[in-house]
Amino acid sequence: MSLVSRYHPLLVALHWLMALMISVSLVVGFLVLAETSNIDPGKIAVLRVHMAVGMAILALMLLRFVVRMRSRRPPEATTGNAKLDRAAPLTHYGFYLVVVFVTLSGFTTAIVAGLPAIVFGGSGEPLPPDFDVFLPKAAHAFWAWVLLALIALHLLAALYHQFVRKDGLLARMSFGRRE
Repeated sequence: MSLVSRYHPLLVALHWLMALMISVSLVVGFLVLAETSNIDPGKIAVLRVHMAVGMAILALMLLRFVVRMRSRRPPEATTGNAKLDRAAPLTHYGFYLVVVFVTLSGFTTAIVAGLPAIVFGGSGEPLPPDFDVFLPKAAHAFWAWVLLALIALHLLAALYHQFVRKDGLLARMSFGRRE
């Protein structure tokens, strides 16, 4: 494949859409769901949105991976440090894996907690008193923290490229002509 100066427009759109969806899901998970009692009737509506967005994130991440593998992309960026340059692709592929782990552990938590019938089926059953009794919930929280750390690393790297190296890296993940 020949190299281009920007990523495919579908990859750009998926990147920014997923950045928004993942950010909202993390905020809702850490600040709303974790802090809301399971006896609060409003929690079911928030769970419904959180779970639906999580399923959409998984589908979009898989689509993004396929598009990334099949489309031309810009050459690898350099930090000026060989070790950091080797870490960058591992971090990017780590995003794919961690998002899959977060969503699958959330899906597994929902299944073992009986949430599909409660949240989507309107069974009228109450939520379990505590999600922490379900082992997949611990995995879901762990992978969400790992994802948060990867996001922080990703943001720092983007800012480093933009303001320290001044190499125009952010333009590659924007819409425009793909030379």
